[in-house]
Amino acid sequence: MKKFILVVLMLAVAGFSFAQNKGLIGIAMPETHVQRWIKDGEALKAQAIKLGYTAEVNWANADQLIQNAIIQAYLNKKPKALIIGNINDGVGSAVSAAKKARVPVLAYDRLIQNSADYDYFITFNNKNVGQLQGEAIVKALNLDAATAAAPKNITLFAGSSTDDNANFFYDGAIEVLTPYIDKGVLKVIGPYPKSSKEKATFLQIATENWQADIAKRRMEGLLINDAKSVTLDAILAPNDPIARAVIEACKADAKYRTKLPVVTGQDAEFASVMSVKNGEQYMTIFKDTNKLAEAAVILVDQIIRGVKPADIKVPGAVVAADVGLAAIGDTGKKKVTVYLLQVQSITKENVNIPADAGFYTDAEAAQIRR
Repeated sequence: MKKFILVVLMLAVAGFSFAQNKGLIGIAMPETHVQRWIKDGEALKAQAIKLGYTAEVNWANADQLIQNAIIQAYLNKKPKALIIGNINDGVGSAVSAAKKARVPVLAYDRLIQNSADYDYFITFNNKNVGQLQGEAIVKALNLDAATAAAPKNITLFAGSSTDDNANFFYDGAIEVLTPYIDKGVLKVIGPYPKSSKEKATFLQIATENWQADIAKRRMEGLLINDAKSVTLDAILAPNDPIARAVIEACKADAKYRTKLPVVTGQDAEFASVMSVKNGEQYMTIFKDTNKLAEAAVILVDQIIRGVKPADIKVPGAVVAADVGLAAIGDTGKKKVTVYLLQVQSITKENVNIPADAGFYTDAEAAQIRR
């Protein structure tokens, strides 16, 4: 007995924990070509481990069949819960399998559409993302002082048509910009869907799977066709890789070698924040994914523990229905409960904010602060 106690004390001194493992949380992220999904997966895993769970994370290379196989592999291990950043609604069969196995699913930053087999979705206020992008264009082009006699020119890009968030980004931005378009002081060059519901036109500006090279090719085509005889003053770009791609295309056009259009973005990727600092990309949206990951795992922990929905508390988040945005949780088959975190516009004037929030490595933060 004395020997056993001595061993226990030695292990305790060595820093071993005797806390009970709460079980596995399986984390399925969509892909790695957008930097933020790598960081999200790692942050989710770290937070799950912090709360006493075993955690595994895998990325699906933007292939829903691969992600479904990842999810099934998790289900074979009898997890306590799944956190899924899906690729498209083809994930529905895997979510149904989770429900049959009585494994709760949290949709992470992307609504799982056409499914009634889960109850919770956590994301940022994605309509506000678009609104802030639109407001940045209004400010940068001084549209309140513009005239129909000398209108400003803009072209429009959207995200993947299979990602419901792309609809909210676009609709938020276009709601801000439409009054100026209607007054004739802002002219759209190329396709102009008045909302994401105009599917045929929206597909013309969409960027499938958020692939930056697709956006670059479309921008190159615009520059030698619809935008050949005009100078673009702004480009609505939904995220940072697409923003950098369209900027790269513009730099190859002599018209833009000394002055680039105002280009929006999202995700505060290091390369784009440096571009904002250096006066190329005009702005980005900071979505503190560290806080989103923390909030997501806190939510999942309460779901696993059987906390009543009305008693669930998620730090830094509001329930979408409480702020008039319940539609964000409409899957087409069910309205799930949605928790929303806030976002922030980043321009040259406040470029240090993501660095000060610990969003980058120390070396990256130092470059931004120089």
